[in-house]
Amino acid sequence: MWVELMEVQNAYIAETWRELFAAEGLKVLVVPLTEPWTEAGELEPRKLYVPHGKLHVAKEILRKI
Repeated sequence: MWVELMEVQNAYIAETWRELFAAEGLKVLVVPLTEPWTEAGELEPRKLYVPHGKLHVAKEILRKI
């Protein structure tokens, strides 16, 4: 199960966070906040999700930044 970690303003910021967490060995799921039948643009907000058991790891990474 995935749990929400944060909401970001656009795809660029989401990818930056995803790469940072990936460098620490943590998987991140990036989901656009648009309707499912529409195509998300680069400027649409995104939510980042992490595996439920790894939320504490993600929070620790954020704390160190």
